[in-house]
Amino acid sequence: MRTVYNIVFIFFFILSAPYYFLKMWRRGNWRPGFRQRLGEYDTRVRQAITNRHILWLHAVSVGEMNVCVQVIRALEPRMPNLKIVVSTTTTTAMGELQKRLPAHVTKIYYPIDRRKYVASALAAIHPHAFALVESEIWPNFLWQARARDLPLFLINARLSERSFPRYKKLGFLFRPLFAAFTAVGAQNEADAGKLRELGCQPDAVHVVGNLKFDAAKVEGRPLLDVPALLAQLGVAPGAPVLVAGSTHAGEEDLLAAMLPRLRARFPDFFLILVPRHFERAPTVAAQLNKRGVDFVLRSDVSLENRHDAGSVECLLVNTTGELRYFYEHATLVFVGKSLTAKGGQNPIEPAALGKPVVFGPNMQNFADVVKIFLARDAAVQARDVAEVESTFVDLLSRPERRAQLGQNALTVVRENQGAVNRTVDMIVKHLGERDFYVAPQK
Repeated sequence: MRTVYNIVFIFFFILSAPYYFLKMWRRGNWRPGFRQRLGEYDTRVRQAITNRHILWLHAVSVGEMNVCVQVIRALEPRMPNLKIVVSTTTTTAMGELQKRLPAHVTKIYYPIDRRKYVASALAAIHPHAFALVESEIWPNFLWQARARDLPLFLINARLSERSFPRYKKLGFLFRPLFAAFTAVGAQNEADAGKLRELGCQPDAVHVVGNLKFDAAKVEGRPLLDVPALLAQLGVAPGAPVLVAGSTHAGEEDLLAAMLPRLRARFPDFFLILVPRHFERAPTVAAQLNKRGVDFVLRSDVSLENRHDAGSVECLLVNTTGELRYFYEHATLVFVGKSLTAKGGQNPIEPAALGKPVVFGPNMQNFADVVKIFLARDAAVQARDVAEVESTFVDLLSRPERRAQLGQNALTVVRENQGAVNRTVDMIVKHLGERDFYVAPQK
């Protein structure tokens, strides 16, 4: 089985490599740490982890990274002698890890799941335990980690409508991998049942809740002064601002098409577009130009370049790590990947800021969260593009309705927090049983 997997992996790796290298090139800053993806870590990394008990946490991208940061902050006081290494796959997430985690937490790129690269990475890092955020399962890594008798944790585990049938269909490959997890923190009972069905040991699965409710906590001093930025663009104080967050291909064009009609009803209306992948900005800019939208790129905003009142109607954000700050000053939020693509993006972050949230029909990746929000009148789900626009008009016309939605959303988020502490309890329990030092709780 392993031989077959490795032959198939090499075949598909060769076929897909040009696409992924092009993707990394477009995102930029791909050279630093590139060799880490091949399992090669330099002297700086090796010296930082020498003679330490190491917990390796892996967060695939930005969403998982936010969860990982919360887990690390809660875990370190409980296990102060533990050295934490956190890996990611994307350059965007790596940039956020560098900004949000202190220097003593070692940040690396996760190795490509080729047997040679994985063996090299595990030999270099020499972890004593491994924790995977959510559920991107790479067989070679888990096979080799299990062969080293590492405790394996799966945290904030969820199974999408696409991934569950795939794992189930390939049960001959994935059942032993799921069975290898020492402990699994599931987001809800439905996911817990699916995980057991896929092979997880029944007593290893714990329902802890969705860590993304905790990851949405507003912390620290804002790194971006959004009101000052909007003032530079000539946006009137108190003007209605729609922030469309983590949008995907096609959604920006649909929102741009609505813009003239919305501004006809609300003359000061301002649109902020934040594509999920910032490297798509040139494509989006071309669409806005074709629509005749007066827009400015976020990277072009400067103190020296002030715009007349009403001369700009849209800001296209082509930078990373700033979405939360734009959400904080939104009148209304639209959650992307819910109209022209399936899955949806995270609605919890704007909800945690008490914002009225709107999304389209495709929110499969957050189905349980959406169910809670809709049941508590804490968000609005539109059936199609026309209904999205009519919802915008309705909410922009009724400030009291926006305030109620925002307050309901904030209440839902607060009621569902606490999953991080339950997850840390699960990890500490199992590592403590292996003679890792656990600090007494205060």
